Amino acid sequence: MIVLSKLASGIRKVSICGFLTAAFVTGCKEEPKSLDTVSVLEMSPNNAGLKVPEGFGVIVVADSLGKPRHIAVNSQGGIYVKLSEPVDGKGILYLEDTNGDGIADTKQGFGNYGGTGIYIADNHLYASSNEQVFGYALDADGKVKNPTTPDTLVTNLIARGAHESKSLTADGAGNLYVNIGAYSNACQVEDRKVGSPAMMPCTILDSAGGIWRFRNDKMNQSYGDGVRFATGLRNVVGLDWNTEVNKLFVTQHGRDMLYSLYPELYDVQTSANLPAETLYELEEGDDAGWPYIYYDQIQKKKIQAPEYGGDGKKTGGENAIDPVVAFPAHMAPNALLFYTGDMFPERYKNGAFIAFHGSWNRAPEPQMGYMVAFVPFLNGKPSGDWEVFADGFSGLQEVLSPNDAAHRPTGLAQGPDGSLYVSDDSGGTLFRIFYNKK
Repeated sequence: MIVLSKLASGIRKVSICGFLTAAFVTGCKEEPKSLDTVSVLEMSPNNAGLKVPEGFGVIVVADSLGKPRHIAVNSQGGIYVKLSEPVDGKGILYLEDTNGDGIADTKQGFGNYGGTGIYIADNHLYASSNEQVFGYALDADGKVKNPTTPDTLVTNLIARGAHESKSLTADGAGNLYVNIGAYSNACQVEDRKVGSPAMMPCTILDSAGGIWRFRNDKMNQSYGDGVRFATGLRNVVGLDWNTEVNKLFVTQHGRDMLYSLYPELYDVQTSANLPAETLYELEEGDDAGWPYIYYDQIQKKKIQAPEYGGDGKKTGGENAIDPVVAFPAHMAPNALLFYTGDMFPERYKNGAFIAFHGSWNRAPEPQMGYMVAFVPFLNGKPSGDWEVFADGFSGLQEVLSPNDAAHRPTGLAQGPDGSLYVSDDSGGTLFRIFYNKK
């Protein structure tokens, strides 16, 4: 089988590899190099245009992948990429670097469905469409045994065209946690329409707007077989299980259109900067308050939503949980990863990386996001302010429209060596961030 890979210099080479199965390729003749032999010269020129802290470098692992969403890396360094839309009938890509230069030189595909979620746990690869969750058994090398015959674990989840991605994670104790986003901005009878009243109570929360828990060893589960673990979450695309404290953390996309829907209460600048994007620590039974409230990161308060009688100042949600971190509005946190590796400096250990997809609802202000942030943690709690870790994905000094951005971060994964992978669904690129400072 002939496959192409892109060198850090921009030159393409051809590798001829032996074909093993319909899903995977092995047998390349090149001797793999150890991590220690990957030199600064082999990093992508100018770190592929990204800005990273001193001592870090960037390699473009692959590009032109379609629209990658979440990613997962197995114990051997093989990379699974979930595509939001199948390419040539394949919704999951498996990439390998067979010669150790940091660049994927083999690519295979399987799974004929699009979607966002993909995660490795319990010797399985879990992947989701917008309505189902599938399980694939892994062999000792972390490769899928049954690419054409996965187990259908969860089915018949709501997907109504808005916030339909089914992101997922696992707790290592046999449970899967699946986001079912609310197919609404603020639970109006007519979504995003001026003057449309709110639903009271918000019936959407019966089957969406929260996190559901399912078992990983039962087939064809749906709502009646699962547990609504947490509610009041408009749309969670980023979620991860924090193994240090054994807790679920999630990032929520905050609501839009405060000025467009309520110009008598909000001006355009206020609407561009509210409400916060939020990071929550969740316990079973928690309610984050959507759609009845939003979190105002400027006032540092939970504010009653205007659909439910709020005026931008009135507080609400006395029984709703507070976020552990609040970020600027409309940046779209699309992936969350707690770093457990040993490659990065100690300050990053057990901290949270968040991939921000980038905003669309900040006009006339410039759009924001298009970067990877870091939140330091200590003993399972944030221990300092959030900071920009990797920037420059958009390729622009100022983003006026998300369609102009060269790259929009969507997924995060940690390699077995402790490097950080970042996927992008605008340029179809997979980046790998190393720490090199000796």
